[in-house]
Amino acid sequence: MEPTLRIDRRFCGPPESGNGGYVCGRLARFVDGEAAVVRLHVPPPLEVELAVRRTDEGATLLADETVVAEARPMEVALEIPAPPDFEAALAASRDFRGFDSHWFPTCFVCGPERGAEDGLRIFPGPLGPGVLAAPWVPDATLAAPGGFAVASEFLWAALDCPGAFAFAPPERGAVLLGELRVALFGEVQAGERCVLVAWEIAHRGRKHETATVLYGESGAPRGAGVGIWLEVAQDRS
Repeated sequence: MEPTLRIDRRFCGPPESGNGGYVCGRLARFVDGEAAVVRLHVPPPLEVELAVRRTDEGATLLADETVVAEARPMEVALEIPAPPDFEAALAASRDFRGFDSHWFPTCFVCGPERGAEDGLRIFPGPLGPGVLAAPWVPDATLAAPGGFAVASEFLWAALDCPGAFAFAPPERGAVLLGELRVALFGEVQAGERCVLVAWEIAHRGRKHETATVLYGESGAPRGAGVGIWLEVAQDRS
C-alpha cells in the first residue's frame, strides 16, 4: 500500500488549505538527503488522507488522482549572511506589517491570531534595507517523538512564510507559495532562541524569488530556503 499523510487543520496557511512550508516539509521526508525541492500544484487539502507515491525522481502527493505536490532532491545554493542577534530580531518583529493587514491571519506560521503552542508566531519585520528578521522559540509541541529536537517539517514551515514579506505586497490579491527548496544543516531544540532572516532575490511580474535562513541560538545556520511566490487574486483581511 502507498503511504499516506494527513494535514491537520492546525497546520493551515489559508483557512481551508495546508501551510505550504509545512506540507512541503512533510513530503520532503520521502526524499533522500538533507536538501530537496517541493513544488505545490494545488492548495493542499485539510483533514483528508493524501497518498504519497514514490517515483524515480522523489515523491508525489496525491488527493485521489490530483497531483498536490511533487518533491525531489535538489541542493540549495545560497550565500548565508552573518546572523543578527536575538534582540535585534525581536525589535524588528515589532514592525511586522501583518499586525496591521494580513492575507491569512490564522496561518500556522505567521498568523497573528494564533496563540502560543498553537502557531509558530513568526513575525518578520524590517532589519535593514531589503532584509527582514524575526525571533523564534519553538515550543515543546513541535518536538519529534521521543526527544527535544524540532521535527523537520516545522523547520521547513519556519523557512516558508518570512519570504512572503520580503517584498512589497501586491496592490490587489495575496501571495501563495509555489515552490520551496530547503537544505537543513542541523537540529533545532525546543526552547532554543532562534533567528530567521529573509530577503528577496529577484522578481519578474507576479513571480518572486526569496531567500530565508534559520539560525540556532549559537548563531550557526540550521537551514536555508529559496521560495517561489506567486501573486494571486484574493481578498485581504
